[in-house]
Amino acid sequence: MKRKGSILLSLIIAIAMLAGCSSNNGGNGSSGGESTGENSGSQGGSSGSEAVNFTVPVLPDDLAAFQAVYEQFSKENPNIKVEFITFPANQYYEKLRIQLSGGVQYDLFGGVLDSMIDTGIIEPLDDLIKANNVDVSGFGEMFERMKINGHYYGMPYRKSNWMLYYNKDLFDEFNVPYPSDDMTWADFRELAKTMTKGSGQDKTYGAFLHTWPQTWYMQAVQAGATIIDKDLSPFKQALQFRLDMEADGSIMKWSEQIATGAHYNAAFQKGNIAMNLMGDWHVAQLRKAEDEGKISFGWDVVPIPHPEGVEANTSLALPVSLMINKNSKHKEEAFKFIDYMTGSKGAEIFASMGYLTGFTNDAVKAAYFGDGNRNPEHLNYFNEAKEYAEYPMLPGVKNIVVNQIYKQEGELVFVGEQTPDEAIQNISDRLQKEWGDIYADQFSVGE
Repeated sequence: MKRKGSILLSLIIAIAMLAGCSSNNGGNGSSGGESTGENSGSQGGSSGSEAVNFTVPVLPDDLAAFQAVYEQFSKENPNIKVEFITFPANQYYEKLRIQLSGGVQYDLFGGVLDSMIDTGIIEPLDDLIKANNVDVSGFGEMFERMKINGHYYGMPYRKSNWMLYYNKDLFDEFNVPYPSDDMTWADFRELAKTMTKGSGQDKTYGAFLHTWPQTWYMQAVQAGATIIDKDLSPFKQALQFRLDMEADGSIMKWSEQIATGAHYNAAFQKGNIAMNLMGDWHVAQLRKAEDEGKISFGWDVVPIPHPEGVEANTSLALPVSLMINKNSKHKEEAFKFIDYMTGSKGAEIFASMGYLTGFTNDAVKAAYFGDGNRNPEHLNYFNEAKEYAEYPMLPGVKNIVVNQIYKQEGELVFVGEQTPDEAIQNISDRLQKEWGDIYADQFSVGE
């Protein structure tokens, strides 16, 4: 009996030791497929006195920046240990959702809200924001537009907004003043016609509008509409505007872009596009081209054109956030991490690495601008923009409404198979059947 008792005691001790080792394992650091996600060694929960280990999935393009910010965060919060993991960009949300539904308990994770909110596992942050006296004014008006069913479900660490890029050399060559920072869409159309010269292979286009539906529907969003509104009449005008510019000959036709595989980046770098409507990521693409000697012309940015009566430098923005799993046992520590990453301290580091941050103040703007020795000269416009969320942060809006309904119906207009009136009616009908019947009663945006 004594021998059996001794063996049993030894087994209990061995199991306890293995459990202790397991609780301090931060994950495999690659795909996260084997990680439990929570990995907490804390017995005290939110006491802050013992270590809490988090494994945090983030988008691959953001991994290096998160690691840089965490280096500073860990100095102030040594009890919160974080290991970042990521997945291939085109599989990120699929893999994250599969792992979460399979029981992997990530305490927090990064991404866009509309790709995760329907999982039902995201913790509302309202009480944590209030308890920690977080000043959310630095996130601007876009933050209010991120509310879902009256609650904040994420805090944005970065965003992407749009600007008008222009080829300074072409404007100098044609002896035309550079684009104004306060152009209406009508002004933009006239300027594009002025800057259009020649024909065939030697043609200079006044502007380039990429094939994405955002490039035609953005002017309706700037005026306060959303792509899931019941009244979609502003979008008919926006759709007609692109057709009018094609008729002017000042932009490449949609059908020609598809046939030739024309891409906004390569097209602008070629040097025969006077103005290019694109997001903030285009800055990095053009700087890379300059470093590689692929372009030699001067270029700069001004705010995108705006509808009549709308404030200048009103842009579309797509926020990317950090979210907390409602099943986390360490929500206070998770929020402390989120608050640091998305607040002023984290934003300064993100901005210094070229990211357009969700939170903005003078220090963050200075970090984003850097020493000012690189194009574009007027990088400050990005930080000064008044931003509307590109689309409501609701499930299915990007995948169903943007990538299917708006894209498909708009394309039928551009190939001459339907009119803008017919397209908007079809969008309205499909919006209800393919999105509204599934999600409209479950979610609402704003207050």
